[in-house]
Amino acid sequence: MTNPSTPVNDLALDQTKNLTKDPARDLIDTLAPYLVQAFARKTQEITVLDVRNLTSYTDAIMIITAQSQRQVSSIAEHIHIAMKKENNLPIGTEGMKQGTWALLDYGDVVINVFDKATRDFYDLEGLWSEAPRLDLSAFKSIR
Repeated sequence: MTNPSTPVNDLALDQTKNLTKDPARDLIDTLAPYLVQAFARKTQEITVLDVRNLTSYTDAIMIITAQSQRQVSSIAEHIHIAMKKENNLPIGTEGMKQGTWALLDYGDVVINVFDKATRDFYDLEGLWSEAPRLDLSAFKSIR
């Protein structure tokens, strides 16, 4: 009879756990603090691209559409302040005051907040067309 806690059985158990893990779910869990803040600001649209297999500088690109230039700045500031309260500071920010495109780089996620015209012009979804989109339906009730 074999001992159930042999190293071979432990290894098999670890491999089984890895098979049942959902990498997209893990990424959504990582992004949840950012998503909660974004959805709370009554954004027009939010898309998250999973770029883990396409680039090394980030895991996800979040694209948020605001209803106006003023709301671009407001959403970006809101996310920035909420994350700062959690001691989560961005690596860098751009365009927080301009109002057409704000960028917050948190390392694991790069957050882009656009007005509609600027989002359409830069078409990040087209640029990253090979990247899978994450299902954000669990966050839509926050609105």
